[in-house]
Amino acid sequence: MTFQSLPYEPRKIEATEQRLQQIYEAARKGLKGDALALACGMTPIEYRRLLQFDAMAEYYETKGRADSEAEMADVLRTAALAGDTKAALDILKHVHKWTAPQSMQIQVEQRISILAALEEAQTRVIEGQVLDEQFPIRSDISESNQDHSGDAAREIAFAVEGS
Repeated sequence: MTFQSLPYEPRKIEATEQRLQQIYEAARKGLKGDALALACGMTPIEYRRLLQFDAMAEYYETKGRADSEAEMADVLRTAALAGDTKAALDILKHVHKWTAPQSMQIQVEQRISILAALEEAQTRVIEGQVLDEQFPIRSDISESNQDHSGDAAREIAFAVEGS
């Protein structure tokens, strides 16, 4: 078995005018990191090395992003000035950190009359309405017979009907 040597020579990446223009255009489109490197015809490792060795590469990337942002800001501002309220609100929210007031006012006016409440309670007592119990408690039946379960309940029901 023989070994064959594969020739490998690492590419020398330089920040040529063409390469810097590719970086600018890719950054202007919004690409970042590995996607930006691949769009420029470099591997991600080559792009990171280029950024380390040549400050102009980073400058062109930053310039591409800034130009794109400025262009979109002009489009949005033009739309807002032309009467697009959604664009105007978006500018206020995202650029100026504005938030719409989140307040709700609920006004409830209810007057409670103690005299009216007492009169209503008294009429219930006089009419004999019992709201919470199934069988009324009677004073003429002993407490032991007022157990509301089983036969005692039936006795109370018969006693009430008989009176």
